[in-house]
Amino acid sequence: MTTLIEKGGLIVSCQAREDNPLHGPMFMAAMALAARDGGACAIRANGPEDVKAVKATGLPVIGIHKVFDEASPVYITPTIAAAEALSGAGADIIALDCTMRQRSGDPADAIIQHVRDTLGLEVFADVSTLEEGMAAASMGATYVATTLSGYTDASAPKPEGPDLALIAELSARIDIPVVAEGRFNTPELARAAIDAGAHAVVVGTMITNPREITRSFARRVLGH
Repeated sequence: MTTLIEKGGLIVSCQAREDNPLHGPMFMAAMALAARDGGACAIRANGPEDVKAVKATGLPVIGIHKVFDEASPVYITPTIAAAEALSGAGADIIALDCTMRQRSGDPADAIIQHVRDTLGLEVFADVSTLEEGMAAASMGATYVATTLSGYTDASAPKPEGPDLALIAELSARIDIPVVAEGRFNTPELARAAIDAGAHAVVVGTMITNPREITRSFARRVLGH
């Protein structure tokens, strides 16, 4: 199966919340260029503006659109309209929440079908369990990612480290690429994901969030 994301590759997530000093397309574009120069094979970015900005890297862009709704915990590209906005901004791959949680937007299978058949783009399914990953694969996702492991009731409690067991289980049970994402905060853990069967691994905070990196050092230095 030929896909835009290369096997054994490192995907860098370039995202910053509104309260982060690095929030904004200009900063995310710079982060993405630095990630490309460091060896990233693709970039994951949030929102049409940031997606458009990181296209300057020339790398495949995985677009997500965080849309929050008090009626549902699902916020990663929860509607067809959100997917279309990402496509219009130039995303090559659309990522969406494919957990089995209550949704207030469009059904996951409808979004997947629209992205693949109407927009002609690859689909990156963010899941938290083996069951969800298998369901996403059957719905037509191009990739299944462990992004939400530990962040849903079905996958609680959140482990301190990445969910290598889920990566191995998914890799053994589905025939589409499995992407490792979530709490990969060292190069050794990222390599362990590949060894566990991941097609590629996503790293965000520990590459593109200097504030959190500084906090991790400060906690150790200050002893708390």
